[in-house]
Amino acid sequence: MRSIWKGAISFGLVTIPVKLYSATEQKDIAFHQVHREDGGRIKYKRVCTVDGEEVPYADIAKGYELPGGEMVVLTDDDFADLPLTTSRRIDVLQFTPAEQLDPILFNKSYYLEPETNGVKPYILLRDALERTGQVAIVKIAMRQRESLAALRIREGVFVLETMLWPDEVREPGFDFKDEDVEVRPQELKMAESLIQTMAGRFDPADYHDAYREALQQVIEAKVAGREVVRPEAPEEAKPAVDLMAALRASVEAAKKEREGAPRERKPAARTGTEDGAAADSPEKEEKPAKKRRTRKSA
Repeated sequence: MRSIWKGAISFGLVTIPVKLYSATEQKDIAFHQVHREDGGRIKYKRVCTVDGEEVPYADIAKGYELPGGEMVVLTDDDFADLPLTTSRRIDVLQFTPAEQLDPILFNKSYYLEPETNGVKPYILLRDALERTGQVAIVKIAMRQRESLAALRIREGVFVLETMLWPDEVREPGFDFKDEDVEVRPQELKMAESLIQTMAGRFDPADYHDAYREALQQVIEAKVAGREVVRPEAPEEAKPAVDLMAALRASVEAAKKEREGAPRERKPAARTGTEDGAAADSPEKEEKPAKKRRTRKSA
């Protein structure tokens, strides 16, 4: 890994020099926009809407549009003069129990590695946080943005979780919250039973990105000139009328699935509510699998 930022944790009068690394990476398959006819890459030009001329990157600035359409142009000097006193510091503001932090605030994760002269205070703060069960609430300025962040420990290393500001979290103003919907005690009990049956220790290694794997197979088949097999899409699940029957059948299916070993992870059954409707009815007969279609690659 390559560090993307250097600074120091400021913990009272203690300074811990650290390097910052991205802790996560996206595994999506990257595509380019190309010309369908010959596969040529598509390029874009930066063109000014006023004079129609192409603008070199060195002449591009940031602009803030006013309600009336006027544009306020900001240069690098304007950003350099901003009062970001924490530009190279991770200032510890307070300590708090981890359960008080709503995960919706978390934005991006980074690892912190101590510099050679910061190893001992790094370990000291790490061990103190582990013993007290606290996380540190800090402030950091990075990439022309100041953020709140949480400092926690993962596998003996500090993880810096940048956080959104409270006004960046949208309110869930949905109409259904005000509806008077009656849930029967029997239905609630059965739903709780289903949850308990499906409960277990979460291991992310049990799951995989089936879409990305299938897409990679399509690409490899295109390269090799092989025939690409596409299974017939299953019929979309329809909501059932009897909610209790659907819950009871789900509990039984979950128990049978848990008893079988090893079991393959499957996405949870979709449920919906339409005039008291829910998941698939257990009485629905399974249809025989349709024959796969094949198509040759281009």
